[in-house]
Amino acid sequence: MAEPNKTYTDKAPAPVGAYPHSRRVGNLLFLSGIGPRKPGTNEIPGLKLDELGNILEYDIVAECHSVFANVRTVLEESGSKWENLVDVTVFLTNMKADFKQYNEVYAEYFKDAQPCRTTVEIKSLPTPIGIELKCIATID
Repeated sequence: MAEPNKTYTDKAPAPVGAYPHSRRVGNLLFLSGIGPRKPGTNEIPGLKLDELGNILEYDIVAECHSVFANVRTVLEESGSKWENLVDVTVFLTNMKADFKQYNEVYAEYFKDAQPCRTTVEIKSLPTPIGIELKCIATID
């Protein structure tokens, strides 16, 4: 059951734990970590796994487009918008291989709206994805 100031939506990938898609505090909106999984199917664009679930190949560009779409959806479902993003933390699982392409796609989406940004490399994420975003936005 939804609680005041918390957003859960079927239009974004389901959380992989006990947390909302976002939480409002005053005029700030805090988004939980959001990845590129497709809502409803959990499909990861460009991902190919072997029979044991190991990653054979992935497409960071496809994942970037998908994660940005998911962030936009959560923002809108939570009463905010893309232009209201003020801080973005990006988690990549392979900085050396993926940063250049990710940075190019990021520049397309954030050409006008330019929140503060931090990008870090981590060993893995809870699902076999290469990117996840943690965001803070304002609500008008």
